[in-house]
Amino acid sequence: MITPAFAQAAGSQPAATDILMQVAPFALILVIMYFLIMRPQQKRARAHADMIKNVRRGDTIVMTGGLIGKVIRVVDDSEVEMEIAPNVKVRVARSMIADVRAKGEPVKDNA
Repeated sequence: MITPAFAQAAGSQPAATDILMQVAPFALILVIMYFLIMRPQQKRARAHADMIKNVRRGDTIVMTGGLIGKVIRVVDDSEVEMEIAPNVKVRVARSMIADVRAKGEPVKDNA
């Protein structure tokens, strides 16, 4: 009568390759997640920031709340003044601009 404890092999230390094989799937998932999710999102955010930075007088913009208007004046780096109806001007934060639909007039030369 031999007990199962005697039939088992003695325990050994896990080798470095065993640990690597356990961590490799997680590392692979992180790499895939970076290229499929994080990198495109960063690219979109950079493009949106460039679009907001380049807003100028005459552009037709869409706000995140749904307002559509024409840029009358660029107040400063954080605000623009837009016209949403004839003789109705509103100052809005640049960060709330969702889209620039139509490009407007070129910048005037102050020469």
